[in-house]
Amino acid sequence: MQIRIWRLPEVTPERPHGLKYSLFCGRPNERIVGYDNELGKGDHRHYRDHEEPYVFVDIPTLILDFRCDVMREIGL
Repeated sequence: MQIRIWRLPEVTPERPHGLKYSLFCGRPNERIVGYDNELGKGDHRHYRDHEEPYVFVDIPTLILDFRCDVMREIGL
């Protein structure tokens, strides 16, 4: 599991919260759960090969949502 969050020098229309983030759970070459806001895609999350939009609220909620999805995916 890896959680990386950066504060950007300025807010942009694509990143109105002023953050860049990448939350990952998986193995080499296998993503189980991932949350990120890659340029051109905005806030979104991945469940294995499925991708869907994600509504960013704040950092604590982001981390909680990610951890809950990881626990659900790994069966805990």
